[in-house]
Amino acid sequence: MQKDKSGHFEVLDGFPDDVVAVSAKGRIDHDAYAKELHPMVDASVADDGKVKLFYVLGPEFEGFTAGAAWEDTKLGLSHWSDFERVAVVTDVGWVEMGVKLFAPLMRGRVRVFGMDEWDQAKAWVAEDDT
Repeated sequence: MQKDKSGHFEVLDGFPDDVVAVSAKGRIDHDAYAKELHPMVDASVADDGKVKLFYVLGPEFEGFTAGAAWEDTKLGLSHWSDFERVAVVTDVGWVEMGVKLFAPLMRGRVRVFGMDEWDQAKAWVAEDDT
């Protein structure tokens, strides 16, 4: 029996109800976005009208497939004005550069934090902008 090597999003505990908190594990593909992350974001928007995202790409993150990159684009476009805050926690250089490049296109606030700044990222994403 062959082990499934696709990645997934692990839901993180200890966050306020209005924060979608996930950690990317393995190689994230289209299905991980479409079946896991996108429904969580949709539910948060339906409940709160906005979404705050705490998104970790740590040592267990192995990368994205082309399908995942497309799903990420679709998620951002379909919820372009729904993201209130996005905290990306990573030490992956190309991810940090990509987030900083595209952050000005988002209507909400987006920040990148290093893995050693987890607590600061958690406090920042939970802040209320109203």
